[in-house]
Amino acid sequence: MTETSKHSILFRIFSTLKSAIKGDDSFDYTTGSIKKAVILLAIPMVLEMMMESVFALVDLYFVGHLEHSSFAIQTVGLTESVITIIYSLAIGISMAATAVVARRIGEKDPVAAAKAGMQAIIIAFVINTVISVFGFIYAKDILLIMGASQEAADYGVNFTRIMMGGSLCIMLLFLINGIFRGAGNAAIAMRSLWLANLCNIILCPILINGFGPIPAFGLVGAAMATTTGRSIGVLYQLYHLFNGRGILKIIPSYFIPDFEQIKNIAKIAAPGVLQFVIASCSWIFLAQLVATTGGDEGSAGYQTALRIMMFFILPAWGLSNAAATLVGQNLGAQQIERAEKSVYTTAKYNTMFMATIMVITLLFARYIVSFFTNDIIVQNIAVEALQTMSLGYVFYGIGMVLINTFNGAGDTWTPTWVNFFGFWLFQIPLAYLLAKHFKMGPTGVFMAVPIAETAITLASIVLYKKGKWKKIQV
Repeated sequence: MTETSKHSILFRIFSTLKSAIKGDDSFDYTTGSIKKAVILLAIPMVLEMMMESVFALVDLYFVGHLEHSSFAIQTVGLTESVITIIYSLAIGISMAATAVVARRIGEKDPVAAAKAGMQAIIIAFVINTVISVFGFIYAKDILLIMGASQEAADYGVNFTRIMMGGSLCIMLLFLINGIFRGAGNAAIAMRSLWLANLCNIILCPILINGFGPIPAFGLVGAAMATTTGRSIGVLYQLYHLFNGRGILKIIPSYFIPDFEQIKNIAKIAAPGVLQFVIASCSWIFLAQLVATTGGDEGSAGYQTALRIMMFFILPAWGLSNAAATLVGQNLGAQQIERAEKSVYTTAKYNTMFMATIMVITLLFARYIVSFFTNDIIVQNIAVEALQTMSLGYVFYGIGMVLINTFNGAGDTWTPTWVNFFGFWLFQIPLAYLLAKHFKMGPTGVFMAVPIAETAITLASIVLYKKGKWKKIQV
């Protein structure tokens, strides 16, 4: 290879990376290099999800060093477990928005894409109003139901109230990013979470520990910082939606309810929401099972491991999101073979990423966990949980791509049924059997996770090969 050709390759790589981070509205994802298409979408999506995972880790780090750290960690973890239901709703609706927006963009109809995105926002507002009020009023009851002791629930109730009450910003952050991803502009989605996280990182130590005239709010300060950071991220998204410079040009009339379109979006979103609610409820059951068999320390250790695990898994989810956009746009352009190649390329990259993360987790679990808590008992449980659950990372990576393939095509029922059988009829009974019947306690719960995730991925591969997803109309 000549020196000139080396420089040419480096220039192309640098140019692609620059376009991915900056955003490139001119790139057509239905033509050209599939590898470049995956990279342009995947890099900002991975960085976006890394920032989402940092939210939980930043809170975990600061509250893990408070005086009542086991109560604080447990409160953050149990609240996050419940908020996963809100994540499920947000992801389900955003998946529908991504699928419809991507399909309309593939059909070269940006006006219809913009209208669909705004109707999805209307749905989110209505749903989240009910959730926010309910979560704020019954915050303490939620913690007690999740397995927290009376003392831990009293300690963490205000944290949970703020997080549940401010859940609209969580839903909008996910949903609007889904709209941008469907349009192929993953860079704006990435930057909104970078901004939200930067604000959270700055505000967390200030509001938790106090600074100058600002008093120390302790655990409550973590909720204040996170909610404020996410709200700022949403304001950034709204600015880019309405400035009229992107492929999606929004005007106020798009917010007038179009009940036919709302019905179509809900038809796709409902099973999408259900599939993630099924998964979230399974994780909630596992969290409650660990809390009742392992006590406050067992619960804190498990929640610590989950937060670290999500830090690694969310970037992989971001990479797999590239499949949803590419499948949606290419099916809209009647490029079925190109959609299939996009899935294969994305799955290959995700498998390599997750294999690397599995090795890192197995080798350095103790070091990683010790960074977040000084409690030796909590550390030991967290290390066991992290190493056990990481054994299924490669299958997680493949499964994520296939789920996003189905959802990006608008075939949201297939992964819903896979999740129902895999989580509720397999993972939950298996975890209960191992933890209670075989007296394995939290260890049995940890083992059930990679076993069930592997089975879910194998089922998804079989269903993907049947090809029903190629024929869905949205």
